[in-house]
Amino acid sequence: MMTRPQQGRTHRLTRPSIAIAAAVAVTAGVVAAAPDAKTAEPTPKLSLIAASTSVTLDSWKDDPGVYLDLGTYLTSENGAFELKVTRKSYKDPVVATQVLRNGKKTTTKALPAGLVKDFSGLPGFAQVSVTDAAGKTVLKQTEAFCPNNASGRIRPDAPAQSKYPQSCPVNPFTLGSVWGVENGWASNTYAGYYAKPVQLAAGTYTAKISVTKKYRDLFGIANKPQTVKVTVRERSWEEEEGSGSTARSAAPQSAKSAAGTQGHTGHGGHEGHQQAADAPAASAHAAHGAPARPEAPAGRTTGATPTFNVGHGPYPPAPPALPWALKKESLQRQAFSAAKVGDRPGQTDGSRQAPAAKANAKRPTGKATVPDVPKPDLRSLPAYGITVNDGYEEKAGRDYLAFSANVWNAGPAKLVVDGFRSPGKELMDAYQYFYDAKGKQVGYTPTGTMEWDPRPGHEHWHFTDFASYRLLKADKKESVRSGKEAFCLANTDAVDYTVKNANWHPDNTDLSTACGQENSISVREVLDVGSGDTYTQDLPGQSFDITGLPNGTYYIQVLANPENRLKETNHKNNSALRKVVLGGKKGARTVTVPAHELVNAN
Repeated sequence: MMTRPQQGRTHRLTRPSIAIAAAVAVTAGVVAAAPDAKTAEPTPKLSLIAASTSVTLDSWKDDPGVYLDLGTYLTSENGAFELKVTRKSYKDPVVATQVLRNGKKTTTKALPAGLVKDFSGLPGFAQVSVTDAAGKTVLKQTEAFCPNNASGRIRPDAPAQSKYPQSCPVNPFTLGSVWGVENGWASNTYAGYYAKPVQLAAGTYTAKISVTKKYRDLFGIANKPQTVKVTVRERSWEEEEGSGSTARSAAPQSAKSAAGTQGHTGHGGHEGHQQAADAPAASAHAAHGAPARPEAPAGRTTGATPTFNVGHGPYPPAPPALPWALKKESLQRQAFSAAKVGDRPGQTDGSRQAPAAKANAKRPTGKATVPDVPKPDLRSLPAYGITVNDGYEEKAGRDYLAFSANVWNAGPAKLVVDGFRSPGKELMDAYQYFYDAKGKQVGYTPTGTMEWDPRPGHEHWHFTDFASYRLLKADKKESVRSGKEAFCLANTDAVDYTVKNANWHPDNTDLSTACGQENSISVREVLDVGSGDTYTQDLPGQSFDITGLPNGTYYIQVLANPENRLKETNHKNNSALRKVVLGGKKGARTVTVPAHELVNAN
């Protein structure tokens, strides 16, 4: 797992590196017989299987390290394996509950206190040991398991699609998540990017994979370890370029580079999300998140799916895999293409990037009304990813406090805003829509404007006055206000999928389609129930100029809907504060970020 900064640690921001696009694809290569209805157990039967008896893994000369995706899966029969993971507040620990469904009857089983520490998966779930050709043990480690990992069906009568989310959230201020392996499905046990690559020389090995005893006892999993033959081959980027190949699938960044950036790569995931499976070449939206050069090809099987905060949360995305290919256009921009992957009957590989919903065909007419129907509830998360920088060459000689921020929707209704442009006008007129319980639009109200943001890393339409950032003094009076108050809305982070009407498969998770182009005549921006929208600290506007501020204690305030333009259920929970302590001298300022209650993440 990526390590998190400790309380009191001083951070400085280096030049942000560019995130790679990520996608995963897998179909379990096994078929299991359907259970006999007469002997079906009331709880799901979990088993560890291996999709293949052998795998080939690559170690790259210019980026050494092997990602141990061994193709082992956890299957669920006799019902779905489902966990609900929550915390009441940031003062309370994370707790996990197993949800057992038997027809219309639902029961729950509390898992041991302290079993999970965050929302990224079950820690220490899989035990992996590797021996070399001489029988010597060269590696022994445990890995976490996210039940929402890349998955596939193991029998033909299983549900065609999994109802569970496509990944486990890693935003440090996540409040609730749902994990699950669908009935008749299997999820990869590989910890993905959240497991460090291992050093293995080229050669042949034998890997033994098992579920650790505490989870076998907890979930009734048989002790049946899987053995996989492993071939490690050494490759180099130069050799690949020399081969003349133009279709290459992206490989993971090294653990070193990942740790160096902590994944703060831009609203980029906004701009850094990979393109949809059949999408055209990457647009300007992807430029901020494109790698400086195509990464080396990865293996044909992967584990963890990309999270919704790919490219802009505190952690890097999951490792890429087949079928992604990179076509080099320049050192700054990449065009992405892909083989036929994605969600279809019997397979959900996590590579799907849900496109944006289309705006209404024309702007609303008739009297504007705000009916008495469910409305969204916008809330802010405390700032994180907090660093200081010197402005680089663009603003040399000045000091900036940069941060990541998220505004999310606690529901029970989604936020839907359409923008319509009059011919020749620079701004779009924005409208908020309201829906009844059946999803029928029953009202609308004008709600400000949308503006085109041409700055690198944005280059899309922003809804104005969605949120505001303010730096408060120790007495919590305003000291500095960020110039950024306009946002492109997208469902980048799964903040709490346990709230009423949470959508586990939201639309517009891919900014390349969510926020339009410069010549767009209309756009629709949506923030679905349970999801939030993160902007990270390396984007324009995500910082405060602290050059002239004295050292001392301050609070970063993230304020949703600051002008109350949007109609919502509660306007009193829109603010979140994060304490910071500034130190150092001009040109070498520092920031210390105390823990926020039980959340110890900078």
